Formats: sequence, C-alpha cells, structure tokens
Amino acid sequence: MTQQELLSIKQRFGIIGQSPLLNRDIEVAVQVARTDLSVLITGESGVGKEHFPKIIHAFSARKHGPYFAVNCGAIPEGTIDSELFGHEKGAFTDAKNEHKGYFEIADGGTLFLDEVGELPLQTQVRLLRVLETGEYLRMGASQVRKTNVRVVAATNLNMRQAIDDGRFREDLYYRLNTVEIRVPALRERKEDIPLLFRKFAVDFCNRYQMPPLSLNEEATTLLQNAYWRGNIRQLKNLAEQIAIIELDHQINADTLRRYLPAGENQQGLVLRTPAQETGKDYSHEIGILYNMVMQNKKDLEELKEMLLTGTKAGIAEIRNAEIPAARTEEIHPARELEEIVPIEEDNLRIDDNEKELIRRALERSKGNRKEAAAQLGYSERTLYRKIKEYGL
Repeated sequence: MTQQELLSIKQRFGIIGQSPLLNRDIEVAVQVARTDLSVLITGESGVGKEHFPKIIHAFSARKHGPYFAVNCGAIPEGTIDSELFGHEKGAFTDAKNEHKGYFEIADGGTLFLDEVGELPLQTQVRLLRVLETGEYLRMGASQVRKTNVRVVAATNLNMRQAIDDGRFREDLYYRLNTVEIRVPALRERKEDIPLLFRKFAVDFCNRYQMPPLSLNEEATTLLQNAYWRGNIRQLKNLAEQIAIIELDHQINADTLRRYLPAGENQQGLVLRTPAQETGKDYSHEIGILYNMVMQNKKDLEELKEMLLTGTKAGIAEIRNAEIPAARTEEIHPARELEEIVPIEEDNLRIDDNEKELIRRALERSKGNRKEAAAQLGYSERTLYRKIKEYGL
C-alpha cells in the first residue's frame, strides 16, 4: 500500500499517526476486508479499536450492506440474547411483540461486537453456532433462522487469562481470532503523541474560542515519555483540561506535570501493579474499594461533626430533663458522654456507638426525627439513611 493510499484512509476514518505499527494494522485491515474471515481486534482501552471494523466494512464486498456496532459490556446479561438473536412474542414476561436481533437486521452486512469478552457463557455458545453454521434461534422460537453476517469483534481483555479463568470459551476464541489485529498502546507510538495532542488542542481551542496552545521542547519530551494508561482517550482529556484551565497557552514541563497523574510524570518510570504484571484486570474491584473508602471517610466526618456539635445539644437536654434539681455539682461533659454511650475499652466500634447515640436521641425526642437530627447535628436526610442502615 502506498503512502498516499494510507494517508487517504487515515483522513477518511479520522486516524492520526505515522507509527509503523499503526500503518501495519491499517494494511492488514484493508487486506482482510476482501475476505469473509472473522477478525478479532485486541488492545488496551482507549487505543482506538473502533476505527478498524469500519475500515474492514468499507473495503469489503458488504460495504453497501448494514453496519452495526454493539457494545456487549453495556447490555444487561438478561437481555443480551434478545438483543443479538431476537425473541418471539411471549418468550418472556415483557415480550409483548416479536423483536428482531442484530444478527437478523445486519444480514448481508457487518456486525461489530465490541467488548466481546464480557459476553455470558450461554451467549458465547449461541455466538459460536452462528459463526460456524450461520444459524440461530430467536428466544422462545423453535424455527431455525439463517443469517449472512460478517463478525468483527474487539476486546481489551487478556483473552488467554480469561480462558484459563473459565470466563471465555476457547473454541469461540479461535473461531473469532481467524485474523487478529493488535492495536498498539499509545506508549508504543511515541512519535504520534505530539501529533495527537496538537490535533486535540486545536479542536478544543477552536471550540472554546481560546488562543492556540503549544508545548515547548521539554514539555513535548515529558508528554512522549508518560505511560498513558488511558491511551488516546486520556491524552484527549488532558488536552481539553489544559485548553480550558490554563491562561498561558505556552505550556512548559512544570505546567504539564500538574495534569499528569502521579507516577506518569517521571518520563515513563512507572511502578507496575500486580494486575499489569499478570495481565488480569482488577479495575472493577479497585473502583468498588475506592467507593467504600470514600463512603467510610464521609461517615467518619459526619460522626466527628456529630461528636463535636451534636452531643452538646443532647447533653444540655439531659441536664434539663434527667438531672435532679438538688444536684448542683458541675458535671464534666466527658462523663456525660460516657453516660449516654458506655464505651468499653475492648469494643471501640464506631458504628455501634453511633447507633446507640441515634437510638437515645430518638427516645429523647419521642420519635420526632427532625428534633433528633437537630440534637445529633445531622441533616434529616442523613438521619433517615442512618436509621435505615442500622434498622432502628
């Protein structure tokens, strides 16, 4: 393929870069487009895998047929079979009418299955049958249907690891992977990083009517040597942030470092996590743990505020309501707090103490939640949430 032909394809599909790895992928996509072979596109999230199914479709004999892109990871497990293969009326509770699936409406064209590694095992069995025989069944149907669809799939998973973990069928992997196109990560295309950044910067400066943005030599070197875990998507996000926030659009390395995540601004010297070393993706679990930490932090801040402010109101009410008039000695707030919530040295669980504080505040207010919230220093909404959480 000549350089002019490559340039024409890049302009047509919005691809930027001169990396030999990228050029090779485009050449393979054009070459395999002339056949009906299944293609598996692999690569990290954010590298631009979505461009290659469009190239394959556009240069194939199916280019006048339909093209559909389906994100398998975005469709709930309970409806994925219906979306792909369709269903008959009455196949399940909400099936009031028959429904055509993507394999039916894309007949004669190309179907791009993005995030194919997220498909449930049962759906993988159905997909394997379609790829091998061109036959499928609608949900709730007994009549076999035929389809003539070219399947192009993509994933950012380590498929070998997914097979070993029992999350993906090995026979389906080999059926999809007749031809593999591996899209390089951004850190493997260092020569393309300044070109991409410049394109994004121009687009955002024009959109927000900002002056042109440029990097000095040191900043350009720093940009090229960053790790770019999020690849092109992360680079685009960074260009937009700088274009909007920075008043001086002559960007130096010190300015750029403020926008690079910790560990990515040391010219590529990034500590590798166990997930990166093994090929496993723990991003979902990390996200859950992060949310738990942030929620606990919020609860601790609320408890701190309650202890500093809310208990004073509760102590004052106890003084007025429960202490006999004859008692005149000064009562130390710390002792009063211990009377409200006895704290054992071997049982310092914050949630138990908070639950007891809320229970007693509700008793003192005779169940008036608004009054109890005021005593504790909570908003009513927070108190309702705590009551539900502790089953009070």
